[in-house]
Amino acid sequence: MLNDKTILITGGTGSFGKKFLEMIFASYQPKKVVVYSRDEFKQSVIQSDYKDKIDMSRVRFFIGDVRDRERLYRAFSGIDYVIHAAAMKQVPTCEYNPFEAIKTNIHGAQNVIDAALDCGVKKVVALSTDKAVNPINLYGGTKLVSDKLFIAANAYRGEKGTIFSVVRYGNVAGSRGSVIPIWKNIIDQGGKTLGVTDMRMTRFWITLEQGVELVFKALAESKGGETYISKIPSFYISDLAKAMLPDCQIEEIGIREGEKLHEVMVTKDDSRTTYEYDKHYIIYPHYSWVKQSDYQIDGKLVEEGFEYSSGTNSQWLSVEQLREALKKL
Repeated sequence: MLNDKTILITGGTGSFGKKFLEMIFASYQPKKVVVYSRDEFKQSVIQSDYKDKIDMSRVRFFIGDVRDRERLYRAFSGIDYVIHAAAMKQVPTCEYNPFEAIKTNIHGAQNVIDAALDCGVKKVVALSTDKAVNPINLYGGTKLVSDKLFIAANAYRGEKGTIFSVVRYGNVAGSRGSVIPIWKNIIDQGGKTLGVTDMRMTRFWITLEQGVELVFKALAESKGGETYISKIPSFYISDLAKAMLPDCQIEEIGIREGEKLHEVMVTKDDSRTTYEYDKHYIIYPHYSWVKQSDYQIDGKLVEEGFEYSSGTNSQWLSVEQLREALKKL
């Protein structure tokens, strides 16, 4: 599928982008992979860290921002597939800088769509988040709009044929800025107390590898407008603390502004167009301009009112299972 193809990833110097580079060269023989991001230092770090791990002769680095429409047009020239991972993701930062979050997460998404359509990109996969589902913070609100833009973009493709789809997952285990590296730093410095916002809090467990694999699936199978969601286990945040430091003292510090108790990937309202497969769910688009005959749906329609939430999931990780999972990160 990706052999001899050119692939560009926006925000490619983040945790996802680095894992994507590793996995695409391990599984495929792409013609070229373009890392598009605005941070020259992070690009130089990747070039240094990966020079002996992957074929760097097939990797290109573009300095650019998704806010810069002209630069996107230049970067997308000759590109077959785009993975849109660039975003402002920190909830407090987005709350304090709302105009900047809108420029990157919404206007940037529109720029990616326009550039992909006009430059003849074959497929675009946009990364989403659980926070876009029933959003209670600005980050989630901007990502909800972004998701809607990418899904609706399929109505604009006409004969140009660009296919747009979305991959949704929550906080990735061990990714930059997540709780695992924060707690690890505390533990490495001899700390014995780990702060948990609420003892009832749950999250889904997904690794970077699983996130990349879901993107590969979307690139291979999407027809336009689908939202892909992995079937993954849940865990209690308090159990994660015990797994990382068995004798830790847990301090309940109170839920933060814009933070949810549970991650939700599929809402009850979305259940009417959500189908279950062995390892994932797909929410299919439901618009007057969508032809259902375009999709080869062989999954099982979930029950109406179904909600895919980390708090009501059927799969759970114990403290010991979390400890084993941490070893693999």
